[in-house]
Amino acid sequence: MNPIIRNTLAVLAGLIIGGIVNMGLIMISSSVIPPPNGADVTTTEGLKASMHLFEPRHFLFPFLAHALGTFTGAFVAALLAASHKMKFALAIAGFNLLGGIASVFMLPSPVWFTVIDLVGAYLPMGYLAGKLAIGKR
Repeated sequence: MNPIIRNTLAVLAGLIIGGIVNMGLIMISSSVIPPPNGADVTTTEGLKASMHLFEPRHFLFPFLAHALGTFTGAFVAALLAASHKMKFALAIAGFNLLGGIASVFMLPSPVWFTVIDLVGAYLPMGYLAGKLAIGKR
């Protein structure tokens, strides 16, 4: 297969699979850690209005969704890429980081979570995924 096509498909697969992992974890989060009483987590407006009710434990699954979604997407992209595997893993991480930054502006969260999420969930996971995928050769 042409390397350009293969690399393009690797990025698409990484974005899609990473997104599925992210959304899957977000969807099951409320069944593992129930939201606070009175919190409407079905809409962005409801989340904004009830964010003050959230405890640190309620931020565990969003962090895991961001970190594992990024890791999985970056790992898949790096495994499938024909060349420059680390660059593609970090590109997926960078794309997800942009989504995380956008999320900070759309949905306010505590500063401590914002810092931990933006610093720990994206680029480090992309780097780790790239290293592991390169080691799989």
